[in-house]
Amino acid sequence: MTTVNPRRWWALLVLAGAQFMVIMDTSIIGVALPEMQKDLGFSQGDLQWVFNAYVIAFGGLLLLGGRLSDLLGARKVFVTGWIILIGGSVVAAAATTASAEIVGRAVQGVGGALIAPSAMTLLMILFSHDPRELGKAMAFYGAAAPAGGTAGVFLGGVFTEWMSWPWIFVIYIPIGLASLAATPRLLPAVANKRGSVDVLGAVAVTAGLAVAVFAIVRAPEVGWGSGETLLQLTGAVALLALFLVLQRSVREPLMPFSVWRVPRLGTANLAMLLLGAAWIPMWYFLNLYLQQVLGFGAFASGSALVPMTVLLMLFMTVITARLMARFGAKPLIGTGLLVLGAGLLWLSAVPSDGSFAVNVLPASLVAALGMSLAYIPAMLTAMSGAPPEQAGLASGIVNTSYQVGSALGLAALTALATSRGADELGNLPALTDGFSAAFLAGAGVAALAGLLTLAVMRGERQARAASPGTGAPDTADAEPARRESTPV
Repeated sequence: MTTVNPRRWWALLVLAGAQFMVIMDTSIIGVALPEMQKDLGFSQGDLQWVFNAYVIAFGGLLLLGGRLSDLLGARKVFVTGWIILIGGSVVAAAATTASAEIVGRAVQGVGGALIAPSAMTLLMILFSHDPRELGKAMAFYGAAAPAGGTAGVFLGGVFTEWMSWPWIFVIYIPIGLASLAATPRLLPAVANKRGSVDVLGAVAVTAGLAVAVFAIVRAPEVGWGSGETLLQLTGAVALLALFLVLQRSVREPLMPFSVWRVPRLGTANLAMLLLGAAWIPMWYFLNLYLQQVLGFGAFASGSALVPMTVLLMLFMTVITARLMARFGAKPLIGTGLLVLGAGLLWLSAVPSDGSFAVNVLPASLVAALGMSLAYIPAMLTAMSGAPPEQAGLASGIVNTSYQVGSALGLAALTALATSRGADELGNLPALTDGFSAAFLAGAGVAALAGLLTLAVMRGERQARAASPGTGAPDTADAEPARRESTPV
């Protein structure tokens, strides 16, 4: 007989708080980037590593985090993740050089990759006794993600404007310590399981992603056809190929190839990869445009992005699920990506003497509308056809796809923007030309993703017909998607 934890709702606060903080770690740095650039000596092209160091470690190690949670016990992994995240926050806050900042951010990403899957496992343990309670808990937990993205944008501006940018990392220390103090009393202990860990596979995929991003970042400076760039890209391909070989050869791989038989998993992951490649560069360059071209301060820049993030939160937690019930996932994903492309196309026309109300606000709201329509349906579609024993794996893969797309897209579009003048600080027309080129390329990526989705992805009836006996839920049931990470 399953014992019901009487403190489960207090435990949910700890788990939702962890989700809130992990997602906030990607958004809180945005408005602080120009100040960090001044203090730490980042070049305009290398500034993206403040973001990419986190998402590469986070996305590359998510599958490993889930596997460790299964084998070592979710509470142990949750605690370890917080200890690592706190340590990374200390390094990031105390950094006096660009390299130290990058190291701190990477360590934070490792912590996040342990916290996210273990928190989901603990939530399932606490509430699996009652489907209704589980639904409510997942809705609350899922709402913490867009709330973290929204709060990060605003708090990043508050800390940077009225205190200093290191406070965007210092805030993780007391909250992390409070979470660690509450864990023994509120979160259930989980027994170890027997099994092996594909550490080499995790290292290979993370290193391959990091080398690929590094090569793309460096290419505008050393040349795309240079021996250095070609060698680095070859190394990245070799590492990623090694990961695939290991998944076929090891007894307990991080990503068994059998999971790809799940209907629509491949097309949903492609949509998520390209979605990240379009959305994250938009968010990144919009921050730079507001501060480096329009002259906004950190607080004003953070406040300027709040309408966009509030729209995201509203749609993702309330409206998108209802639209899915009416229209299904495929039309929403395809349409959402096309709408995101339209918003990015609008942003590509920003002038060097533009205004927020005319040139930024309406275009950013269109882009956010597109993102909010596509993200939850794509996430749910990747999971909906999986049998229960592979649902967690499917969720981890699609989250990894989004993070990989974010890192590669930001690297590629930063290289493009730099080649068009985005590294010429103080030269407003050149900066604007560079940022516009990135917005335009992002629009192309989003439009391509939307057209591919509408052309290739199966509809709900086709997907159900292709997965007899799996017990796959209808994609109209969007509740499980709320447990996933938010885009910013």
